[in-house]
Amino acid sequence: MAETSELLRRVPVFEGLPDDQIAWFLSQSEEMHLKAGDVYSRQGDPADAMFVILEGQLQGRGEFAGDTIILDLKAGDVTGLLPFSRMKQFRVSGRAETDSLALRFSASKFPSLVQKMPELTQRLVGLMSDRIRETTRFEQQRDRLAALGKLSAGLAHELNNPASAAKRATSQLRDILKRIRDASHELGRRDLTAAQRSEIEKLEASLVQTDGPPPDTLTASDLEDHLDSLLRSHGQSDLWQLAADLARRNFKPEALEQLFASLDAGTARAALVRISASVEIADLLNQIEHSTSRISELVGAIKEYTFMDQAPVQNVDIVKTLETTLTILNHKLKRGVVVERDYQKIPLLVNSFGSELNQVWTNLIDNAIDAMGGKGELRVRTYREDDCVVVEIADNGPGISAEVRPHIFEPFFTTKGVGEGTGLGLDTVQRIVKKHRGNIQVRSKPGDTCFQVRLPLAQAPG
Repeated sequence: MAETSELLRRVPVFEGLPDDQIAWFLSQSEEMHLKAGDVYSRQGDPADAMFVILEGQLQGRGEFAGDTIILDLKAGDVTGLLPFSRMKQFRVSGRAETDSLALRFSASKFPSLVQKMPELTQRLVGLMSDRIRETTRFEQQRDRLAALGKLSAGLAHELNNPASAAKRATSQLRDILKRIRDASHELGRRDLTAAQRSEIEKLEASLVQTDGPPPDTLTASDLEDHLDSLLRSHGQSDLWQLAADLARRNFKPEALEQLFASLDAGTARAALVRISASVEIADLLNQIEHSTSRISELVGAIKEYTFMDQAPVQNVDIVKTLETTLTILNHKLKRGVVVERDYQKIPLLVNSFGSELNQVWTNLIDNAIDAMGGKGELRVRTYREDDCVVVEIADNGPGISAEVRPHIFEPFFTTKGVGEGTGLGLDTVQRIVKKHRGNIQVRSKPGDTCFQVRLPLAQAPG
């Protein structure tokens, strides 16, 4: 017992305690001589004891929200249930990594512990507070990583589409450039008058620079058939792709007849091949420009969303943060969600951690999309009320049941399965809103659920 008493005194929370209290604690505890591999607690079992590790190394391992939690424990650590803790079940399974010695103190004796050892009780409460803070930090970090993972997956898809389109277009350009080079060489060998060269160049320029709307599908199909028949009548039976390209540009059959009237068949063919290649190049360049613009737009939205290269706290335009978030979540919105916007025209500024407010909008919008099953009407509204800006995010989904509604802001509460949602719970949303001296409310009935966030204005709009 003397040796065990000395080991217990080395445990930080027991240091300096009177001998009689140390002796009483030992008399109420059960010594556990553990061999490597022995299990002393199991995840999910009733939390009914506190464990004080005197010698050896132990490990706690458990599954939480789809993640594996591993805690390395050593001599001097206290684990398990602590006084005044609300833990009902062990959250991890405890196993000895080496031969170890520990004390098991039953939770049924906690009332006596509080009376007999008030100083130890105070230290254990402090230890529990530290544990809660650490757990909270872990949960917040896990939530952020989960949210980042889902957003990254969506953004990767959004970026991949225009990037792939640009890559395909550049690949096609190589083939077309060879075609236009060969056609130009062929025309160069022809004895063309200045008028003929001018006519070819004028026709080519008119098609490449066409800015008007393309014809409707039926008109384009009829025009393509007409142009193809005209080409075939002049012995050009293999230029069907040219007919399609010219039809999309609303090319008139009369202009084609005039080309064949002024040029011999071989020269007209070479001119048409070059014209066709020029039209395709113009189309591909437009695709590349559109794709790279989309990539640039998404990168800009990401920078705005994270407030990269900006001060962490600043006056932010609420509408701008909402629009940035909608851009980031476009991969989910475009599947069948119609966004109805009702923004107050005067800018509403809030002094805030902008990236954190974006987390609030992300969570509320993502929840609304999920509630509607990915299809429905999302309503986003902003307005001023006294010295506050009010943001409403509403959906026409099935609503939140009366049983669930009282719990939605509780920590760790979720109605979603593992891996679903952004990973940011409504308790995190509420914490961020309160940090900005605001409040959040919800009203819900079938077909109309609305989350209302109030935040103090940084300044009165002019």
